Amino acid sequence: MRGDRKRILVTGGAGFLGSHLCDRLIEQGHDVLCVDNFFTGSKANVEHLLSHPRFELMRHDVTFPLYVEVDEIYNLACPASPVHYQHDPVQTTKTSVHGAINMLGLAKRVRAKILQASTSEVYGDPQIHPQPESYWGHVNPIGIRSCYDEGKRCAETLFFDYHRQHRLQIKVARIFNTYGPRMHPADGRVVSNFIVQALRGEALTVYGEGAQTRSFCYVDDLVDGLMRLMNTDDSVTGPINIGNPGEFTIRQLAEKVLALTGSSASIAFKPLPSDDPTQRRPVIDQARSVLGWEPKVALEQGLPATIEYFRKLLAA
Repeated sequence: MRGDRKRILVTGGAGFLGSHLCDRLIEQGHDVLCVDNFFTGSKANVEHLLSHPRFELMRHDVTFPLYVEVDEIYNLACPASPVHYQHDPVQTTKTSVHGAINMLGLAKRVRAKILQASTSEVYGDPQIHPQPESYWGHVNPIGIRSCYDEGKRCAETLFFDYHRQHRLQIKVARIFNTYGPRMHPADGRVVSNFIVQALRGEALTVYGEGAQTRSFCYVDDLVDGLMRLMNTDDSVTGPINIGNPGEFTIRQLAEKVLALTGSSASIAFKPLPSDDPTQRRPVIDQARSVLGWEPKVALEQGLPATIEYFRKLLAA
């Protein structure tokens, strides 16, 4: 057995991000325990790993305690798109808060290093642009998105309190919009929405005038950032922004998707949803200096691979 082989738990491991992370960890020679309750994750995302001797899949909900022996924990479990996290907002908050408590308790018991997949949503509708990690955010605590935004904010609080009180080795990554193969076709996120609508010849749904901005990070870059953060020494806790600082309006994204799919679909404009952030772009100075990380895949490179994934999925 290799001396650097670890037993690694990935919660939400059958989801979009989690499944790509499991792939990379298996490639590096680790033993991976993938835990998922399959609310938004799918066995299809990890089907190719099921016969691998170093991969194990377990159906489990992180709102309940888990008793396993591991060296590292990546806590990715939580629905991450508005459609999914607003479907059962109470459960969303429980997943973020109770899930964090249970995974931190596990990490404390086995003395494992633990990484929290936090989110740019902790910044809310930001009054500072772009967003550095030092910004405390501008969040509505009682809105329809609050179950996710405040749940993730509370999870960060728990991580830092466990670090201060129990000297736990923690890492907190604030993930900005990420896209790529294995996104759920009905997750309501703008990239998957636009691609599915374009491939079906349906009008692309743009809210407001499409002037709101987002930054899009390809999944391979994002996973690389998470792994680099996990592998830092104990002095690095985060939070660290992981995302692509390239900024595009939603209208620009729609036009790129139409061009790359060759679709003749139109654009349909609808009213802005409640609490929808108008701007979102990460400051990644910390990721560059501390992790030696920055995204390599431009939107023009990542979109074709994502479109091809959805083209095959819709044809199946």
